[in-house]
Amino acid sequence: MKKLTPPQIVKELDRYIIGQDAAKKSVAVALRNRYRRSQLPEEVRDEITPKNIIMKGPTGVGKTEIARRLARLVKAPFVKVEATKFTEVGYVGRDVESMIRDLVEASIRLVKEEKIAEVEPMAKEIAEKKIVDALFPVRKKTLKDSLQEGDELMSDPLIREQLAQDLRDGKLDGINLEMEMPVAPKQLQLGAIGGDMGNIGDIMNSFMPKKTKRKKISVADAYKFFINEEASKLIDDDLINSLGLERAEQEGIIFIDEIDKIASRGATHGPDVSREGVQRDILPIVEGCTVNTKYGNIKTDFILFIAAGAFHMSKVNDLIPELQGRFPVQVELQSLTEDDFVKILKEPDNAVIMQYAALLRVDNVDLKFTDEAIKQIAKAAFLENENTENIGARRLHTVLENLLDDLSYNASSLTPLQTITIDKKYVDEHMSKTFSMKNLKRFIL
Repeated sequence: MKKLTPPQIVKELDRYIIGQDAAKKSVAVALRNRYRRSQLPEEVRDEITPKNIIMKGPTGVGKTEIARRLARLVKAPFVKVEATKFTEVGYVGRDVESMIRDLVEASIRLVKEEKIAEVEPMAKEIAEKKIVDALFPVRKKTLKDSLQEGDELMSDPLIREQLAQDLRDGKLDGINLEMEMPVAPKQLQLGAIGGDMGNIGDIMNSFMPKKTKRKKISVADAYKFFINEEASKLIDDDLINSLGLERAEQEGIIFIDEIDKIASRGATHGPDVSREGVQRDILPIVEGCTVNTKYGNIKTDFILFIAAGAFHMSKVNDLIPELQGRFPVQVELQSLTEDDFVKILKEPDNAVIMQYAALLRVDNVDLKFTDEAIKQIAKAAFLENENTENIGARRLHTVLENLLDDLSYNASSLTPLQTITIDKKYVDEHMSKTFSMKNLKRFIL
């Protein structure tokens, strides 16, 4: 994240998300501000809190995709949660503090991966020695049995070096070893429904001797197992927990999706009471409070919250005022146009057409699309959204599934590679019903 400027972040998001420049810009600035804050003196840094973002826009325009790509882009603790999964305190379900615990778990996992990468060369060296020690007697006996009269047996150090080189080159991966392997203890999870009291099984198992079982395992799997085992021995769990808590506190990002589903529309009965209760429970988390986790306490003051929702049945103003105030940056994402659909089909690194072409290539079908066909597919998706429910870019999957239904069904891996070109005529024939439909909504007052 330190090396990424806002324009670079937007450029990376452009590889997968078409349009929505305002949302990308807001997110990019928020991420860069995390880095800027980290460079300030501590007395100034503690006074600066994140400017949380709320994204409003119809379904299928890229809100969740922005969050997914951010998670891969930044090396910061990140979790995505659904607001609809939480319930008010006192009701059966997940409590809102669990999102903070999930963030801490993600942070500790991230720090642990970094620390393991640091000690991996040393762990590989120890694991390699263990594998070589296990294979050495067999290799030496094999060489001894294959000696002809007058030949001299290779020295032990040379045999070990040859085994180590074969292991590095992957020549021993298919060989099976019979070794004592630890047995994973059964997990015992206790606690109230929706609560998080930690794994009681972990505590109990720490007092019990570790069980082992003799089993056959390939050299490749044994090598990976020993690397992980030795790396775990070389790292300090207490340090990882401490660093993980600090990183979650200072750099954590939580994406709250479907926040519009807990917006209360003025009703004071039924499920709306619980919705407003969830908002009241989320409020202190966003405002800044201390949450107890099994790794220690964490302050939420400096966690960046990004919320998103369609708000087609409610408005941002339907959220309680205090919660609205904690999301000072509000960005509206626009509905997709026909030109946007064309770009979505062609430009992203994970373009939909590329995905279908890759799938059918497995069955020896080389799928090609003409530019006119792509325009017609985009037009069909746009008309479907206009005539029925607007589900954004997800409509492209509906159109393409209908368009390629027969082709996907009849494709066979037994035939040689065939090139099939989808042109405008093919699309018109298969999507004639869509093109013949008229949008009657424009005539309704």
